[in-house]
Amino acid sequence: MAYYTAKTKDGSEWTPTFAESIDEEKCIGCGRCYKACSRKVLGFKEIDEEDSARMFMFVENDGNCIGCAACGVTCPKKAFSFKPLEA
Repeated sequence: MAYYTAKTKDGSEWTPTFAESIDEEKCIGCGRCYKACSRKVLGFKEIDEEDSARMFMFVENDGNCIGCAACGVTCPKKAFSFKPLEA
């Protein structure tokens, strides 16, 4: 299976991995990933539970993702799953 690849500034090959989903059970809603993403890929969701409300992130605009994985690097709970784009 072949994936799209790119070149870095020094000419080495790089395979971008695109944000596919965020595990709601792992996400703590801290917003670090939201701040790291300059492409407006992520959004917030709120769940009203019986005794409290809980926030978590979700992939809202996956078409805007450029595959940099900055969101996953900043996530303290490693809640992201990524996938390269098939050629």
